[in-house]
Amino acid sequence: MRRRIKIDFCDIGCNQSKTDYFLYWVLGQRFDLQLCDQPDFLVHNLFGHEHRLHSGVRILFTGESDTPDYKVSDYSIGPRVLDNPRHLHLPAYVIRGPVEKIIKQQDDPEQILAQKSKFCCFVVSTYNPRKNQNRPDFFELLSRYKKVDSGGRLRNNIGRVIPFGAKAKADFLQPYKFNISFENASKPGYATEKIYDAMAARCLPIYWGDPLIATQFNSRSMLNRADFPSDEALVEKIIELDRDDAKYLEYMRQPYLPNDQPTPYFNWNRIHDFFEKIVTTSITPVAQRRRGKLQLGRWIMVKRNHWHPFPKPHPIVKFYDRTDGLWDTTAP
Repeated sequence: MRRRIKIDFCDIGCNQSKTDYFLYWVLGQRFDLQLCDQPDFLVHNLFGHEHRLHSGVRILFTGESDTPDYKVSDYSIGPRVLDNPRHLHLPAYVIRGPVEKIIKQQDDPEQILAQKSKFCCFVVSTYNPRKNQNRPDFFELLSRYKKVDSGGRLRNNIGRVIPFGAKAKADFLQPYKFNISFENASKPGYATEKIYDAMAARCLPIYWGDPLIATQFNSRSMLNRADFPSDEALVEKIIELDRDDAKYLEYMRQPYLPNDQPTPYFNWNRIHDFFEKIVTTSITPVAQRRRGKLQLGRWIMVKRNHWHPFPKPHPIVKFYDRTDGLWDTTAP
């Protein structure tokens, strides 16, 4: 008999359904999940503050690069690499789609190249110049050689912004030989959907970001900015591969994953086992711990056992989608 768990999800995005959420789907394969207003376990993201009103065990589930705050959350699942038993390292790209999409066993590299009618693309919409200027700078530098098509809001030059979502981006990337897959931050473990999307579309990823990316993917299947002394040297390599099909195909014949096999990150048992540890470990949740006689801050007046009812149904916007061709209906 499957273990029954009283659980809820909050602050996961204003248009995200709880029952079509990645972690709900994965946990539901092992546990009997009972959604309720007063859960024993609360999964939350950082798109709001409702989680601060809950007094059960809080589990942060995020794809962002933020360091978990264990004064707010009891456990965390996310892309950062942390030496903490309360944290499970789960790269953000794992949420994007099934591992089968980036396994090359059935690929015909020559045929794939024959279908690549365009040079390079770039998709960035959310951008903070105070945090990361290298993405637009590299885009401008490579554009001196050939036009780089930008389909996001940043430096858009194709006359339209591609719709949000995995399927629309996959369709856009398909005809391009290269994709600029720069992250918005460089932190150990922080590898997002950007590299997965490029690989799934069989673009050669031009990557910058996670300094540990070579421990997760075959470094010979991408152009990693960390392997070059300068942006100019990387651009020279891209030009060389663009002009020489044989050299380009050497990269495309390389598997993305070590030995062209799924890595442990795509095994949902890692998440199941981590959550099993959470539900079988007796702790005093952080929300119930006394912090002294005087507790200052904006949440001092919040009642600790205050619970919120389910929100009304609303339209769904999905980061991942098991029905659009990127996800299968069964776990890998």
